[in-house]
Amino acid sequence: MQVDTGHWHQRLTELASDCGVPGASLAFWYDGEVHACATGVLNTATGAPVRTDSLFQIGSVTKVWTATQLMLLVERGSLTLDTPVAGLLPGFQVGDERATATITPRHLLTHTSGIDGDLFLDTGRGDDCLGRYVEACAGLEQTFPVGDSHSYCNSGFVIAGRLVEHLTGEVWDRALREQICEPLGLTHTWTLPEDVLRFGAAMGHVEHGAPAPAWGLPRSVGPAGLICSTAADVVAFGRALLTPGVLLADPALMRQAQVDLPNPHTGGRQWGIGWSLDEWDGRQVISHTGDTIGQHAALWALPGTGTVIAVLVNGGHAPDFQHRLVSELLGALHEVRVPAPLAPPAHPVQVDTEPCTGVYERAGSRIHVTAENGRLRMRTEPTGILVGLARPRSLDLVPLDPHTFVGREDGDPTWDAVVFEHRPGGPSYLHYSGRATPRTG
Repeated sequence: MQVDTGHWHQRLTELASDCGVPGASLAFWYDGEVHACATGVLNTATGAPVRTDSLFQIGSVTKVWTATQLMLLVERGSLTLDTPVAGLLPGFQVGDERATATITPRHLLTHTSGIDGDLFLDTGRGDDCLGRYVEACAGLEQTFPVGDSHSYCNSGFVIAGRLVEHLTGEVWDRALREQICEPLGLTHTWTLPEDVLRFGAAMGHVEHGAPAPAWGLPRSVGPAGLICSTAADVVAFGRALLTPGVLLADPALMRQAQVDLPNPHTGGRQWGIGWSLDEWDGRQVISHTGDTIGQHAALWALPGTGTVIAVLVNGGHAPDFQHRLVSELLGALHEVRVPAPLAPPAHPVQVDTEPCTGVYERAGSRIHVTAENGRLRMRTEPTGILVGLARPRSLDLVPLDPHTFVGREDGDPTWDAVVFEHRPGGPSYLHYSGRATPRTG
């Protein structure tokens, strides 16, 4: 199939307008060639245009890079995925003594460690920032026992990045360049602001298209979400993880399922090593998304076809935009039908809502679920260090079955899935936004 890049530039522009996206960059590898296009502005306050070589924050897509760094060290024989972290990283500990002795790199890379996942702690700009962050992890509580569930864990990836530092003798940023960026020739992939500012850099945007109040996250959370890059560089990285011998001798190990997701409706059915795993129209899809202060990134790869797609945006209704764009692209390139996001059923489903009501809490978040006239309402409140970084949300929940609900805020075109897990004789969890939150009252 001949790719008409002009057509995709037009569709990128039209979809961005439809979804209120200030600026977007698209790149995809198909049939032996990379195609790239860009639209909109980097910052609504300046009007600087987005170019294909502009840098966006890729947020949590960074986690696939950090996972790859550790897998390179596994291949080198520096560690195994099932060696306790405490035996690899001097001084590592969390609040629970048993968890400290049990957590392995596999738990970190698959979000199954159970430790508090949202410690966004600024420990300064020095080269010791990850070491100081890991020292602060000594007080982290367990959301659940190690390996008992899956809950998205930024903290675990910072610990993984510190492990990279200890095993390579380099700060994480430098190790990233030596292990991945330089071997792949990635000239537009950086982590520190002083490097990013040498290029055209996107600013995130929040409500009504206003520039975000801050540009980036602190250096101390770098391995969890600090990479800035172009869509083309992200695609080149994705391609390297489909091809044996480019970075890893056997990159397929990273896309072997490690855990089934308790909420399989918002990103994937399973988790591999760093990757979210799914199947679309009979084809395996590996992916990761990222959100960082008004910027949003998505990386998809289809191992069976070799196609890799990266979409970077700086605001607007990003999930709707990204879903519509990847649906059109994969439909045109491979006749793949991308599953539609969850939505309320055509006919109302009657369920008993009482077992779902209560208070659910983990570090950084408190969730109240109440029943009003037989319908559930969920309110999330940031707590502790996340106050001021996250905002409260209120969702009216529509049941799909006794355990699965969807909800959205007014004006949001995308429905979020909420799954209630009731364990006889054990803990109950609310699974939402990738996190497992235990019921506390």
